[in-house]
Amino acid sequence: MSDNIIQLNQELIHTELKDLVKNGVEETLTAMLDAEANKLVNAERYARDEQRQGYRAGHYDRSFTTTAGEVNLRVPKLKGVAFETAIIERYRRRESSIEEALIEMYLAGVSVRRVEDITEALWGTKVSPGTISNLNKKAYENIERWRNRKLGSASYPYVYVDGIYLKRCWGEEFENVSVLVAIGVTADGYREIIGAAEGLKEDLESWKNFFVWLKSRGLKGVKLIIGDKALGMVEAIGQVFPQAKYQRCIVHFYRNVFSVVPKHKVNETAKMLKAIHAQEDKTAAREKAKQVAEKLRGMKLSKAASKVEEFIEETLTYMNFPEQHWTRIRTNNTLERLNREIKRRTKVVGTFPDGESALMLVCARLRHVTSSEWGTKRYLNMEHLTSMIFSEEEEIIAG
Repeated sequence: MSDNIIQLNQELIHTELKDLVKNGVEETLTAMLDAEANKLVNAERYARDEQRQGYRAGHYDRSFTTTAGEVNLRVPKLKGVAFETAIIERYRRRESSIEEALIEMYLAGVSVRRVEDITEALWGTKVSPGTISNLNKKAYENIERWRNRKLGSASYPYVYVDGIYLKRCWGEEFENVSVLVAIGVTADGYREIIGAAEGLKEDLESWKNFFVWLKSRGLKGVKLIIGDKALGMVEAIGQVFPQAKYQRCIVHFYRNVFSVVPKHKVNETAKMLKAIHAQEDKTAAREKAKQVAEKLRGMKLSKAASKVEEFIEETLTYMNFPEQHWTRIRTNNTLERLNREIKRRTKVVGTFPDGESALMLVCARLRHVTSSEWGTKRYLNMEHLTSMIFSEEEEIIAG
């Protein structure tokens, strides 16, 4: 015999409470619609009044989705006056805000299955993946407006660029597509996403189109562009921003050297390479690079030595800029972290149906991360760069 005197059917109670709430919502909304109709015709139902503006002509049924579930409303019909209910419009706005929340959840990294579960908890029915996809289309317009906006800052002395590869379906075949991303540091020292565009392939034409597009939207005052040595990037920089210098990310440079170094010698090689970029100026760094190349040859790592000799100069460009900025402008880490976050989200999606959907999700993710994490935090104190530029201009004038 059970010790419980009263046994509760929790599922039944949950259902009854849900129905009770649903019925209450139906009754409340219907009463509000009736009251609104009375106000519009300026008379109660069946009342004879000289001030009457119109007449009731029955009603029509309308289903409506609310947080309490699907409800059935009896919407009044009127003669002599149009019935444009503010009640329904308010709920439409409410539903619109919920749709926006669903979009934000998806773009913030919540899986489609999780979004379905959340909507079931809110409404009692699941929102299908197709519906979520349609909701995301509503975000296209805002994202495209943001992506093509005119750049607000007067100048962006530092620009970080990189490409991220995603998979898409093209002609019933799967292929990689690159999304080119650019971060600018304003003259006040704040980071800003200044560009994201489909690059198809990371080649000269893609990078040149990307840089021309950035320039057409107002990118100017560029002193240094930081990135990996992607195919065509350096040549494109010279064509579009001839006054800007190029800094090869030292982390990518190290990886390139490690590709021709046996695993058991990678740690030792890494220490040697880091010693180059730990020098106090470019002259000392060049001298150290020569010593490292000689030592690598002595270790029978001639390919690694050749890479150091051939490419070390493009990794030392940052030393032409204020020392206070060196640790931030010699690597592409600020973009690498964003790319990891994008890959984490796109990994959930898998393969995109087209380049547009891939670009949309990347841009939405960029906006979400930068708005929630960057905020108003200054990235660099640009007073040091301003002082250096003024000093150079004075030297030019004096010369």
